[in-house]
Amino acid sequence: MADLDDVDRRVIAALQADGRLSVRALAERVNISRAAAYARLERLTATGVITGFTATVDPVRVGLGTSAYVTMSVRQRAWRGLRDQLRSIPEVRHFALVGGEFDVILLVRAADNDALRRVILERLQAIPGVLSTRTSLIFEDIEN
Repeated sequence: MADLDDVDRRVIAALQADGRLSVRALAERVNISRAAAYARLERLTATGVITGFTATVDPVRVGLGTSAYVTMSVRQRAWRGLRDQLRSIPEVRHFALVGGEFDVILLVRAADNDALRRVILERLQAIPGVLSTRTSLIFEDIEN
């Protein structure tokens, strides 16, 4: 675990708010020199605190009109092979191994309900080791 000070946390917060900030704008926002901003950004990236930069898009506007959280129960030793298979399904946008009444939770985004049905019934339930799935449709996404 990295030792982060208050300036590191401000750098991270600024980049989370706007990942397109230039080093100059980041330095101004955090109230440090450009050299210090550059050095901190390099260190935070090199140590794996910052793992990348990405664009946040509206799924509906890019043609993904249906979204759902899918929970799965899996055989106890199936996780390693399951990970690779889940990564190969483009509609699976995020997944996590969790504790509780189910084993895995996935965020699935598809063009429509028919495409979602195909992903769940033909792709997810066909994976060896998947015992059951439960689907919860997302009616409204709210970014925090």
